[in-house]
Amino acid sequence: MPRYKLTIEYDGTPFCGWQLQADAPTVQGALEAAVGAMSGEEVRVHGSGRTDAGVHALGQVAHCDIAKAFPPDRLRDGLNAHLRPHPIAVLAAEIVAESFEARFSAKRRHYLYRIRNTRANLALDIGRVWRVPRALDTDAMHRAAQRLIGKHDFTTFRDTECQAKSPEKTLGQLDVIRDGEAVNIITSARSFLHSQVRSMVGSLVWVGEGRWSADDLAAALAARDRAACGPVAPPEGLYLVRVEY
Repeated sequence: MPRYKLTIEYDGTPFCGWQLQADAPTVQGALEAAVGAMSGEEVRVHGSGRTDAGVHALGQVAHCDIAKAFPPDRLRDGLNAHLRPHPIAVLAAEIVAESFEARFSAKRRHYLYRIRNTRANLALDIGRVWRVPRALDTDAMHRAAQRLIGKHDFTTFRDTECQAKSPEKTLGQLDVIRDGEAVNIITSARSFLHSQVRSMVGSLVWVGEGRWSADDLAAALAARDRAACGPVAPPEGLYLVRVEY
């Protein structure tokens, strides 16, 4: 039975996250319905990770096993036809080894968080960025962010319902880059805790607003206490950009 790797883009706005739910629209549910409509089979689609409600993806990766063999390009095009009108696009499909696992074979995940630092209301970027009207010192944010690089216990930046066995993660990158009103926060690690990126971003915004210093951020990390976290950034600014294998 061939195993297919799918690279997927989606707008998370209308979905209650990636993970299948009985009574709510999800990305996984839409993909499984499309595979079923095309193949006539009941197929489970396994993602590289569970994005929350409202979170977007530019390069989510999933795998599935389909008894009926399809040329990869035909599978891609057929799934896209069945996915309409959902805001989901299968960018690529390829046949991979049976040992490939979208989640467990991943070596690194890359996320982008988008902020618009503007007093004006959003128009084209509604649902795509977090509008922060107060001035942000992005240089201070970037310097503080470097205090989170490396292997740490990230309990402070972990959702209370996170199911990970350990709060320890190794953060490889956390950069804050300004381009006019746009503030992009780029981060990468092999894996992240539930709400870790959004929690780090919210705390970095407090640094940018002058409420916290870099030492305050480091103290929050060292506290290993969810109550020590700053605000959790909203989901609409977060994008799963790429998964490395």
